[in-house]
Amino acid sequence: MNAEMLDGRLPLRGVRVLELSQIMAGPICGLMLADLGADVIKIEKFPAGDDARAFNNSGAPGEMPASFQMINRGKKSVALDIRTDAGRQALLRMVRKTDVLTENFRPGTLQRLGLGPDVLMRENPALICVSVSGYGAKGDLQSRGGFDLVLQAFSGLISVTGEPGRGGVKPGVPIADINAGVLATLGVLAAYIHRLRSGKGQWVQTSLLQASVQQLYWYAALFFSSGQLPERLGTAHPIIAPYQTYQCADGELALGGGNDSIWKRIVQIVGKPEWEIDPSFRSPKDRLDNREKLAACLNAVLVKRTRAEWERDFLAAGVPCGPVQTVDEALLHPQTRSLDMVIDVADANGGNARAIGLPILFDGSNHPARSAAPRLGQDTQTVLRELGFSGDEITALKNAGASWDGLEDHPQAPGTVEHTT
Repeated sequence: MNAEMLDGRLPLRGVRVLELSQIMAGPICGLMLADLGADVIKIEKFPAGDDARAFNNSGAPGEMPASFQMINRGKKSVALDIRTDAGRQALLRMVRKTDVLTENFRPGTLQRLGLGPDVLMRENPALICVSVSGYGAKGDLQSRGGFDLVLQAFSGLISVTGEPGRGGVKPGVPIADINAGVLATLGVLAAYIHRLRSGKGQWVQTSLLQASVQQLYWYAALFFSSGQLPERLGTAHPIIAPYQTYQCADGELALGGGNDSIWKRIVQIVGKPEWEIDPSFRSPKDRLDNREKLAACLNAVLVKRTRAEWERDFLAAGVPCGPVQTVDEALLHPQTRSLDMVIDVADANGGNARAIGLPILFDGSNHPARSAAPRLGQDTQTVLRELGFSGDEITALKNAGASWDGLEDHPQAPGTVEHTT
């Protein structure tokens, strides 16, 4: 692929990002920006680096955890201690040649270090500064730390997730963290358009709370319109029935009957035409009011055949349906692979690995970052040189204990700066 073709698939090529974020929400933003072509540089504390470097490490000593590699591929790592005066001055100097800076410290932390958005944007008025917090940038709770589980609970998400009559269940994926990262990316792109028009940067702010509350569209509509408190419905829909998963002979099938036309096709396919005139199922409201009875009736029929058999017949009739797949079935499915959602990348421990790709196509394709997640500090010298630091200045930073290049034993830097997410 020639450079011109590649540039067309990398809309953020030439954009430099400093990632002061760690763990998940902020790094998700950095990952998406890297996949869009940006040069993403992780600014990490040392000796430990991003806390996620220590998560779920079931491999041999020294191996980088797969979970860290998943959301930090395609980035560079600079080990810099921003608690030191030399480290802060180095960061401010880097900011002058940077387009975007992301951070997820507790609100007020960077300000106490003399590195608040106002200071950063004074150094570079075109800078897009992105802050991801737990409870948001305003309000009485803004100083609290942010944790996916806690914010899913606080936002109401867990109160509507799970089976009827049972305790709440956290969704199996970290929705608050991931969606906050996506929202931060959206904010970057909007601010970048603003900068192209005005020449000025912006301070973009989002939070795990905002990212969680956003998921409540349907439930908020019900509550605001009727005052009705949502219930846990398992896989069922709050305003449509049938619209949930049902048991087949070999697993579960998701089935959607969103209107009368589709409902009539369902009853014909399952061989129960009498359901059309059953008072319990006659109208959409009747079916919703009698959701449990309807589910029992459908389960009793669908359990007699396999998912594939029902899927074939329902799809042929234009009825929305699909199997409840396991993670391996979903990741290895030809449709998932056709969208480049599973890509081959370099493994930081040597060799190759697979990763989740960029969920956006440009003219039918994309070109996500495939280089391995960086070792802590491995790019310190290279990046600093690219940003105009001389060899003597780089050595002085290292001698002052403000940076580490990953090439030899690192100093035992005391303490850490607390992040929020």
